[in-house]
Formats: sequence, structure tokens, C-alpha cells
Amino acid sequence: MLAAYELAMPEAQTTSVLFASPHSGRDYPASFLRRSILDQQTIRSSEDAFVDLLFDCAPRFGSPLLAARSPRAYIDFNRSAEELDPALIEDVRSTGHNPRVSSGLGVVPRVVANGRAIYRGKLSRREADQRIREHWYPYHQALDTLLKNTVRHFDEAILVDCHSMPHEALENVVHPKGIRPDIVLGDRFGAAAGGAVVDRIEAAFAAAGLSVIRNAPFAGAFSAQRYGRPSRGQHVIQVEIDRSLYMDEARIRPNANFKSFRQLIEGIVAEITAIGREDATPLAAE
Repeated sequence: MLAAYELAMPEAQTTSVLFASPHSGRDYPASFLRRSILDQQTIRSSEDAFVDLLFDCAPRFGSPLLAARSPRAYIDFNRSAEELDPALIEDVRSTGHNPRVSSGLGVVPRVVANGRAIYRGKLSRREADQRIREHWYPYHQALDTLLKNTVRHFDEAILVDCHSMPHEALENVVHPKGIRPDIVLGDRFGAAAGGAVVDRIEAAFAAAGLSVIRNAPFAGAFSAQRYGRPSRGQHVIQVEIDRSLYMDEARIRPNANFKSFRQLIEGIVAEITAIGREDATPLAAE
């Protein structure tokens, strides 16, 4: 069985900030690829490809990085385990309208980008439950443990949930200054993170020359909803990055700007981790 995630820990955690990349997994089970009606290129279209590589510097700044290895087309870590799609999974009853599930983007997705079907026919409930048990739960147990340990030691935790978005997703979105946004920060309109924390994260991206907007068109999904508890010192900020800044979206390859953009992100990570380092005592690796 392929591992659900990879956890990169610093020698000592020196900041209350931690990073996660739930949609950058690219370990496709052979049995899944055989079952799918899509070619190996198309099936990758839902990936937040290479986001884990953009943020892999985090441990050097004293921050953990939790990165998915299971691909989003196989299991979606940014959905509830209860978001089962009756149009895909046998023996599942509809429990009311859920726009994510209705569009085929439940915890076990029915489609990839642009609504392209992954399978011909349905999956058994047993297979769906197995994916959730062997992949979804281990990822979220790891994330929950990281957050609890961080809050216990630093009295707060700031989860930066890292994603990428198709360039076309921003066609009709305009920055208040009339600039096309590069970054969308989602805090569920203040429900998932304190305003002061989000302000400083926005400032880190803006200082690097990137245009930033909040909550439109992405306000934060399951991880922000589940783990964002600012009243308890637990903050979650979803970060969406325009893929065209660092990759060839059609070929799913790093583009000529990848190296320089990765260096830009490294400087942003340094600024963000500093937010959680003030008055902090390092948490030694176990």
C-alpha cells in the first residue's frame, strides 16, 4: 500500500506555523490507473502539481510540512469523509444538496478538472471506505496531531494550507486595485483565522510583489472549516497560487519561471514562519 502522506519535520520546531499541501500527491496506484478511463496526463489535471516542492523549504525555517502522496483524483484530503457521492459509490443515499458532491468532487472524486469522468460505472462502497480508511484518516490524524502538539507548546497554531488554482479560475476576478490576482487567501471570511494573522500573511505575499485578494473565488474548504478555531488560537489560512506563475498547466511541468518562483516562495515562507516565532521556545524533534 502506498503511503498517504509524507511529513518533513525540522530538527526543532521553532515556530507555531506549519504547512500542508493536501492536493499535490502524485503516487497513482497502478490498479487505479487501470480502472480509470482517462489517460495518465488527463488524470493529473486535478493535482496542485509541484506545490509541495514550492514549500519544501519550510523545515529549514523550523516549520513542519505535511504533503500528500495520495493524489486528489484518488482521494481528496480537503473534503469531509462523509462527502460520499451517490452518483459514483454504490449503496450511498443522497443526504441533501452538497454542491461539491453534486459536481463530482466528493471525498472520492467522480471527475477531474473540467468535469471529465474518471470511471465508467460505479465503485463499491467497500472500495470507497477502504480508501478513506487507509489514506484519508492517516493524513488527518497526522495533521490533527501536528496542530495539537503545536498549540500545546506554542499556545497557538497557524496552518498554511497550500494549493494552486488554474489560471482560468481568475478570469473574472479583479484585485481592488484593478490588478489580476496572483494569490487568493481563504479564511472563511474570518471564521477560520484571526484577522491580524491573515493581515501578516497577506503582507508577506504582497511584499514579494504578488497581488493578493481574499475569499473569492476560494474561501477555504474542509481543512479550514474543520481546524480553524481562532478563538482557541488555532488559525487556518488556505493559500491558492495561480499555476501559470510556475508551471505549464497543459503539460503539467515546471515552466521556465519555476526556479525563481520557488526562491520567491522561500522568502515568503521565511516571513510567515517569523510570525509564529516571536517569543517562542523551540520544540525539539522527538
